[in-house]
Amino acid sequence: MAKTNNTAEIGFEKEIWKAADLLRGNLDASEYKSVVLGLIFLKYISDRFEVKYNELLEEGDGFEEDIDEYTAENIFFVPQEARWAVVAEAAHTQEIGTVIDNAMRLIEKENPRLKGILPKNFARPELDKRRLGDVVDLFTNIRMKEHGDSKDILGRTYEYCLSKFAEAEGKLAGEFYTPACIVRTLVEVLQPYSGRVYDPCCGSGGMFVQSAKFIERHQGNINNISVFGQDSNPTTWKMAQMNLAIRGIEADLGKFAADTFFSDQHPTLKADYILANPPFNLSDWGADKLQDDVRWKYGIPPSGNANFAWIQHMIHHLSPNGHIGMVLANGALSSQSGGEGAIRENIIKADLVECIVAMPSQLFYTTGIPVSLWFLSRNKKQTGKILFIDARQMGTMVTRKLRELTEEDILRIAQTFNDFRAGTLEDEKGYCAVATLDDVAKQDYILTPGRYVGIAEAEDDGEPFQEKMERLTSELSEMFEKSHQLEEEIRKQLGSIGFRI
Repeated sequence: MAKTNNTAEIGFEKEIWKAADLLRGNLDASEYKSVVLGLIFLKYISDRFEVKYNELLEEGDGFEEDIDEYTAENIFFVPQEARWAVVAEAAHTQEIGTVIDNAMRLIEKENPRLKGILPKNFARPELDKRRLGDVVDLFTNIRMKEHGDSKDILGRTYEYCLSKFAEAEGKLAGEFYTPACIVRTLVEVLQPYSGRVYDPCCGSGGMFVQSAKFIERHQGNINNISVFGQDSNPTTWKMAQMNLAIRGIEADLGKFAADTFFSDQHPTLKADYILANPPFNLSDWGADKLQDDVRWKYGIPPSGNANFAWIQHMIHHLSPNGHIGMVLANGALSSQSGGEGAIRENIIKADLVECIVAMPSQLFYTTGIPVSLWFLSRNKKQTGKILFIDARQMGTMVTRKLRELTEEDILRIAQTFNDFRAGTLEDEKGYCAVATLDDVAKQDYILTPGRYVGIAEAEDDGEPFQEKMERLTSELSEMFEKSHQLEEEIRKQLGSIGFRI
């Protein structure tokens, strides 16, 4: 069974993670994260620089130290004292941490786009310098030709390490990492080939990375999309900048990390595609200070839950033909508290909701809350109708606690959506159904897919009803008999030690 890129082809990435894991020592996962990801980033930009440097050297025109030659091709300029050769040479000295910190500062100085983003905490005493040197050696000895180009391999390694940190940090990781199979599902359904792509709570930038991968898989041009994002956590915001840079994706993530509701970094943006996994059921988000906000066209969101604030923020930023794909806790499908039912009803009546997908459990490292995918569109192809998909039985367990959607699962959901848009979809009991807005009104504007798709019919096992009942009652009789025997034995044993029931 095919898997998504969550766990496929991770031999090399696993090797890097295992080696880098030696660095952890007494560091918390959140601190250790910036160390490992910072090293991957430094190696990446050094490799990209070195390739271009050698090309210019061969040309022989003396432009190899001209910063404009690099920035013209979207390559970060690496000053001489910050190049990987200098870092590698200091690998097994006590100064290795200071050398790396210095390299980060010099790179930021020469590349304004990276200012204030790179980690500079390698010299701290609690970071074991011997182990740090071993990891530097590992990166130095990467044989790129065996694993693909450096951008691809280091990008994959960065993504793999993000997932491992999410696993290690548990509930705290939700703000920076959305499982790749969920992001991939959103992207495969929306198909963002060109236009403005926006994520108002972008975490480490996974939505943008998967959008770029989608375009590459379909022989499109990554330059046909413009990327906009925002995140309130300064550390996460920096991680996103590095993650996108390592993929060669230019993005506007705002001038700084900021709260999306109170400091919208893209106030005039009208996006063609919005992909997001906002914080689930966020309380105390500041509703009392935003009562008259222009974004609340469908109703004022309750102060105890920001779900419908996020939805309306995204609708506000949607272009006339734009599409939204977002992850929400299942409570948003049916909640009536705090006026949420009325807001949901207004959004449905505006014919913005295009599709709801109920997802299986155990997809997140961070929470057991069941979630659904919401797809909204300004200009629906099937007006007055909503597609409901029940995907709760999909996926496969990859660990005892974690489930992933397979490649087949993701493509099936995307194809179901495409067929719906084309008007060729037939309802499949227990999996998908198309409902009219009148149908939804009869259900009090509750969007739980199970209400519409029903329960799949059980397969006939071929055993006649009379025979089946005789067999089952006989088996039940034997179980009752065994139960009585066990009950008698328990009474006997308790009696032998002076206790009676």
